Amino acid sequence: MDMLKGLQPEKVFYYFEEICNIPHGSTNLDGISSYLEQFAKEHGLFHIRDKSNNVIMVKEATRGYEDVEPVILQGHMDMVAVKKADCDIDMTKDPLRLKVDGDFIYAEGTSLGGDDGIAVAYILAIMDSEEIEHPRIEAVITTDEEIGMEGATAIDLSMLKAKRMLNIDSEEEGILLTSCAGGARVDCTIPITREVKDGAYYQIKIEGLLGGHSGTEINKERGNAIKLMARTLHMILREIPIQVAQLAGGEKDNAIPREAQAIVLVAAEQENRFVQTLQKMETVIKNENLTKEPDFAIKFEKIENTDKKILNQESTKRIIDFLMILPNGVMAMSADIAGLVETSLNVGILKLEEDRMIVSSAVRSSIESAKKHIIDQVTIATELVGGKISVQGEYPGWQFNPDSKLRVDMIEIYKEMFQEEPKVEALHAGLECGIMISKIPGLDCVSFGPNIYDIHTTEEKLSISSTERMWRYILEILKRK
Repeated sequence: MDMLKGLQPEKVFYYFEEICNIPHGSTNLDGISSYLEQFAKEHGLFHIRDKSNNVIMVKEATRGYEDVEPVILQGHMDMVAVKKADCDIDMTKDPLRLKVDGDFIYAEGTSLGGDDGIAVAYILAIMDSEEIEHPRIEAVITTDEEIGMEGATAIDLSMLKAKRMLNIDSEEEGILLTSCAGGARVDCTIPITREVKDGAYYQIKIEGLLGGHSGTEINKERGNAIKLMARTLHMILREIPIQVAQLAGGEKDNAIPREAQAIVLVAAEQENRFVQTLQKMETVIKNENLTKEPDFAIKFEKIENTDKKILNQESTKRIIDFLMILPNGVMAMSADIAGLVETSLNVGILKLEEDRMIVSSAVRSSIESAKKHIIDQVTIATELVGGKISVQGEYPGWQFNPDSKLRVDMIEIYKEMFQEEPKVEALHAGLECGIMISKIPGLDCVSFGPNIYDIHTTEEKLSISSTERMWRYILEILKRK
């Protein structure tokens, strides 16, 4: 494809394009894991590929660095694979269509996977080089980070020697992350009853929302398509009887959903009132979100529904009520760090099956007890409508280490290289550092990375110049004795 040929640093962008040629959405990682394993074999590196497809590679120290403390370079190989509705790419099989626009790389019609493909590209470029000076490098590339850090939870790190780690999984240059929230995925399953019924069927679509990362962008209070669909259906139900036939929204629990769809049955004599109510709701929601969601729209059309199997009136009301009371968004702000979200919940995926509705949400908090409290709230709401929950991918937070030597060193190196002091911050999104520390007690971690914008969306883009600067920064960190 060679779309990135000629960009500097050449090896980094070569490997980034190689990665983008291999489908690597979460749970679809056999191909990328095999590629990494083959890379290690071809370069004569000690390596391990475990049953979870995690890959560890070790490159021994270059001359003069044999006695320097080893370092872990860490990132994850999976991406949040989302695409636009009209995109014909099969993200389980097809390569991404990379494009360059000025200083930015993006993927046409899909997410880019800069989170965290650029970390893997950095690591491979370093492991490939015979010229870079470095201590012993232990590369740890994990799987399924985006769906609950499954790979990091499963990986065995007992063979590693390093007590310091560079986590290359942040998206804003000039910020060193030194703590993060813990999290979990909560799946709510609500039983439903269907019946066969004739009437007028309408398809409703919530569109035009910005979406975004449910950790780093939850504080922007962007519209959640699932919650807005619930509100729309609730308002209609207050005015006229309707019954739901189909309902869906979102793609990933950790991505703020941009779109939702429903098919509902309306009595023929109520069609005009139904249309009027929909138009009224669009005006109301648009007015509330003029700045935050300028392109929000409710679209609808009358359709033929040959199936005619719909939720009965009781099930329709029960699922709409549940979606209305389900918490969403920022639950609490930190009292210790200005501007930091402490606790949040993102209602990310909605599916309506033959006999049940499934709603998946990402819960995050920097305080473990607060995380448990939100899960309890969701549990109670679910049980009130006769459902049950399951919790998956629960992971610990990463507590700030006031005695971190790595943080001090990285601050000084950054100041020397770029003539400004980096910001040291905490992150509401999840990182694998907390899990790694639980496996390697005393591990000293810092997370950083180049500028990546609109991650987990089809608008994602990676800065070329920032990627080059952070490359030089990594090499200087490795070079210091």
